[in-house]
Amino acid sequence: MILRIVTDIGSFDWELENSLNITFREVLEAMNQVLPDVSVTAFEYDDEDGDRITVRTDAEMSAMLAFQKSSINETNLNLPFNIYPKYNKSCEKNVFGLKVEVSGTSHNPAPTLPPVDYRKDTEMKAINSSDLNEIMSCGNVSAADLQEIEVFGKGASGIVYRALHILSGCEMAVKTIALDATQDEQRRIIAELEILYKCNSPNIIGFYGAFFVENRISICTEYMNGCSLDRYGQIEESILGPVAVSIIEGISYLSGLKIMHRDVKPSNILVNTKGEIKLCDFGVSTQLVNSIAQTYIGSNGYMAPERINAQGYDIKSEVWSIGVSVFEMALGKFPYHLVFPVPKEEIKLMELLTFIVTKPPPLRLLRAKKCSNELIDFIAVCLQKQPENRPCPNNLKNHCFLEKYLNFSPGFVADWVTSKMFNLQMTVN
Repeated sequence: MILRIVTDIGSFDWELENSLNITFREVLEAMNQVLPDVSVTAFEYDDEDGDRITVRTDAEMSAMLAFQKSSINETNLNLPFNIYPKYNKSCEKNVFGLKVEVSGTSHNPAPTLPPVDYRKDTEMKAINSSDLNEIMSCGNVSAADLQEIEVFGKGASGIVYRALHILSGCEMAVKTIALDATQDEQRRIIAELEILYKCNSPNIIGFYGAFFVENRISICTEYMNGCSLDRYGQIEESILGPVAVSIIEGISYLSGLKIMHRDVKPSNILVNTKGEIKLCDFGVSTQLVNSIAQTYIGSNGYMAPERINAQGYDIKSEVWSIGVSVFEMALGKFPYHLVFPVPKEEIKLMELLTFIVTKPPPLRLLRAKKCSNELIDFIAVCLQKQPENRPCPNNLKNHCFLEKYLNFSPGFVADWVTSKMFNLQMTVN
């Protein structure tokens, strides 16, 4: 049997010695070799009535092969059988290089096809929030490809679990959310998908793809095995410097896309044993049409005063959140909880927010911890009450505290994360 892969750039014939052993995944692999710059997710063929039939599974693949074998038996002609790859030309292939390796006992491995000169328009076009088709077609991940390892997060509308992508051996974090969630939660899902899809930065969590199963959507991102920084308590300055640099670079990158994160805090900063530091959780982010946002969304304690007061805000409100986050990690505790003489559970939200807006930041807590003057000044610069007095993220990198960390060694951070993870594991045991 001869399969003819028909594309916009030409046709490629693939002769199968034993068509009974060929799998859907092997055909996709062949198509992705022909079209290396796009992600082929399925293919089509014409049935006896001329209708296009889509193939997405091994069962549908078997039905197609049976149809073609029947045609060959009827005509005694082994003519090439046309199949048509399905892909989205404007969809950039998985930017984190997830490879799908075909393995098993098949006698017909995916062929080595001649290279082709294929070019596509790589400009990102605007995405309609009501149409997820483009985003959903970008990855090569499906539920059948994943093996759950452990659940490490649960919420009212879904779970987050670590999974193994069986074909590539890549570990992923998979966030699964029920589509019967509230409208606000659904908006958060779409916002996160749009932003993950658009981003390609070493300081932003990587996106592998998303898929639907019944009434749930699953979002697959890279797994950061060191998890979030809020679990590590007080963090030394030699690590806070690289963390601050990475956050600032991530926020600056988002700003270049006219996106604000709006929820910068230690629990949304992830690390791994490669020494990488990345921002995650874009469910409350916003795509800025204008330079000033108005909405009141995010974690209250990390909000800048102008946001608490429901005033317009811009990228400098992110600088405030960076300052509070670094402040917390330097102390090992949320700083504004420490200024009240009662347990944090008894602090009233309005009292906390009033203190943040009206009182100077409690920098004395940093002095009590013997923090360096450079770190204290960095936090003080971030926590200027008036946004016009705060620097933009890019200018913040010029602060004396960060100068020596601008080209930090990932190996040093990796060793720290590895050591901390080991200590935490020993504590659990």
